[in-house]
Amino acid sequence: MEYINLDVWREARKLANLVYDLSKNYPKEESFGLVNQIRRCAVSIPSNIAEGCGRSTSKDTANFLFIARGSLYELETQLYISRDQNYIDEEQLLSIANQIMICKKLLNGFINYYRNK
Repeated sequence: MEYINLDVWREARKLANLVYDLSKNYPKEESFGLVNQIRRCAVSIPSNIAEGCGRSTSKDTANFLFIARGSLYELETQLYISRDQNYIDEEQLLSIANQIMICKKLLNGFINYYRNK
């Protein structure tokens, strides 16, 4: 299965791009802190989906999908902390939380597919 055709990978890329756009407005002192961390998490999600699709067994693929899901939850937490610190407003959080929810649903479905394979 070619990963670039997967909705889960495409939506995870959208999320990563949203995170990059959003984090451009964080304070300079967060460049090597929270900004770096949320960007790494956001990039990790589609990257691990792609890497999982390149594996030869369903079990290997599922392991990388679990890593992607862990990064998704980590990113969500970091965005709530960003809101707590007033780096983003409630509307920005709700907007990106919507994209996170889309990714969660797609990723969970993809994990279930490989679990049952």
